[in-house]
Amino acid sequence: MAKVDYKKQFKSLYLPKKQPALITVPPLRFAMLDGQGDPNGEAFAEVVAALYSFSYAVKMSYKSKDIPDGYYDYTVFPLEGVWDLVDTARTSADKSNYSYTMMIRQPDFLTAELAARFITEVKKKKPNDFLDQIRLEDYDEGSCCQMLHLGSYDDEPASFAQMEAFCSEHGYVRCDKTHREIYLSDPRRTETAKLKTVLRFKVKAD
Repeated sequence: MAKVDYKKQFKSLYLPKKQPALITVPPLRFAMLDGQGDPNGEAFAEVVAALYSFSYAVKMSYKSKDIPDGYYDYTVFPLEGVWDLVDTARTSADKSNYSYTMMIRQPDFLTAELAARFITEVKKKKPNDFLDQIRLEDYDEGSCCQMLHLGSYDDEPASFAQMEAFCSEHGYVRCDKTHREIYLSDPRRTETAKLKTVLRFKVKAD
């Protein structure tokens, strides 16, 4: 089996255009972690670290003595997050009010049993209190609107307004206030103006 590269095989999901578009997202398997609070805080950094440690353990398992059945080579998928507010009476400007589910897509061969094995292995090499909270889940988004956002995360409201206007023009409405972000750039190594983030929210016919 040829190497699976999300930038080639899944362009519609991970490399959208800079204009809004409607898309149907199929059920996909993710390693997930839930949390609350400011994404600039230490807890959030530990959540992200746990997901990456786990994901790379799965990716590199072809070097282990017990290679998973059905293993195939692939590029580790980017970090994603579904965002909401803890208290909807407060504005999104208060980052301490954020509620999130961070996740990284996993290969089809990964089972719950294998996930437990990799969590145990990672805990020995890179201890992290959040590893035991990782869950493997198939997530079905269905009908969505998405676009590529360039620049600061703080400027995302303008892109969301553009997406909502597009949906209205095409007979769709946003299902709720939650949204997904897919991080195509490493903010530690990328200029703020060049950050690339996929923005997506669920929609339904109006």
